Amino acid sequence: MKVADFNYNLPEELIAQVPIQKRDESRLMILNKEEKTIEHKVFKDIIDYLRPGDCLVRNNTKVIPARLYGTKEQTGANIEFLLLNRIEGDIWEVMVRPGKKLMPGAKVSFGDGILKAEITEKLDGGNRKVKFEYNGIFNEILDQIGLMPLPPYIKERLKEKDRYQTVYAKYEGSSAAPTAGLHFTDELLEKIKEKGVDIANVTLHVGIGTFRPVKVENIEEHDMHSEHYYMKEEDCKKINNARKNGGRIIAVGTTSCRVLESIANENGMVKETEGDTNIFIYPGYKFKCIDGLITNFHLPESTLIMLVSALAGKDYIMSAYEEAVKEKYRFFSFGDAMFIK
Repeated sequence: MKVADFNYNLPEELIAQVPIQKRDESRLMILNKEEKTIEHKVFKDIIDYLRPGDCLVRNNTKVIPARLYGTKEQTGANIEFLLLNRIEGDIWEVMVRPGKKLMPGAKVSFGDGILKAEITEKLDGGNRKVKFEYNGIFNEILDQIGLMPLPPYIKERLKEKDRYQTVYAKYEGSSAAPTAGLHFTDELLEKIKEKGVDIANVTLHVGIGTFRPVKVENIEEHDMHSEHYYMKEEDCKKINNARKNGGRIIAVGTTSCRVLESIANENGMVKETEGDTNIFIYPGYKFKCIDGLITNFHLPESTLIMLVSALAGKDYIMSAYEEAVKEKYRFFSFGDAMFIK
């Protein structure tokens, strides 16, 4: 299967640059994967498509303000860091720009010196291992001087940091938001619970690899990035109970989907676990756990559009994307949503 099979024409003006004023008033495309129908709704209408006994599974990771701008101590050159992964303690894997100025031994200062870093190693792929020095609490310093790591296709500056954060974000560690969850409000979630829908959590820390393009021609040759996840027993019980009682398992976002499909057994049952997943889901994959998916509209030729094509069928998804372009839906992280049921 070719990467080019997942291309579509997207006018640049349909890439959402800012979040909609009210989270749950974005548009919602309803796709029935069995009947191959398309409906156009508003996101808060999602409640009409959920049933008592269903289990909604969401990713409660929290995005850290991982983009830092500083200066190289030896020369004063402008430097950009993007925090990718805490290796241990104050040692991080970081994406740096410009890379040629930052070899092992180089030192960088951020926020008038309240945070300092030394490059300790150049890693495969060009990232750096760095050690930070500071007084106080690292996350508080990040909140003070860091910026939200918005995707490269968003050019506008984000006015409110919490709009690139789900309302249920809890555990810090992501370099990108699980964007399907951005549409939910506390009020909508309360109404969903009142309807008899259970809500379970997974935690998967989203890496910047989610934006990396597929560089091979045949998708089977793509090397998928790895991300860390964990899932608690109480959440597994909710999912397993829904499965036993005939309810549907509906993943909020591709990140939740990837965790569930990584840990489920052949009967779709899950158990408490922690680990790393590099699962790559594309057409031909047989889903073990999820029955439905709430997701945003994804980049052409991305692993994410391949995942939704695996769930609903490539031709159907590509025609739905054509419809979304025609109807001027808003695309990508701050854009509109679809529910594949």
